[in-house]
Amino acid sequence: MSHPAANLPQLFTEARRWFEDALFASMEAAGEQPVTTAQASVFALLDAEGTTVSELARRMGVTRQTAHQAVHGLIGMGLLEQVPDPGSARRRLIRTTAEGQRVHERAQATIAVIESVLAERIGAAGVQALRGGLTADWGQPPLVSAP
Repeated sequence: MSHPAANLPQLFTEARRWFEDALFASMEAAGEQPVTTAQASVFALLDAEGTTVSELARRMGVTRQTAHQAVHGLIGMGLLEQVPDPGSARRRLIRTTAEGQRVHERAQATIAVIESVLAERIGAAGVQALRGGLTADWGQPPLVSAP
């Protein structure tokens, strides 16, 4: 039985999973605490001065409750902290701790090595083409109707 060719969203999902699997396994092998995909997303979306849980949820495309769970798991691990927002007495900002910054920097260095492995496997031109296509301005999402 033959399967239809995967569409681009499926291929993007598989590629992201490949990177996450490599990153998470490499970090754990190096002795770092295991994190979930949602927790890793929090680090990628945090502003340097801190970000509210509501804003993190919006950026992640998840509910506030889901973002809250990811954040509080990372707070419990000592990687994030909650601090008062100097601009609003009612809001709290989430930001990295010194340990969280160390882990984040290690993760970024690990991703760079994973990218170099990918370049060895598919060629530097292939990685450059991927990066070029993904960073190009795609414009607004189109409204289309299938035949």
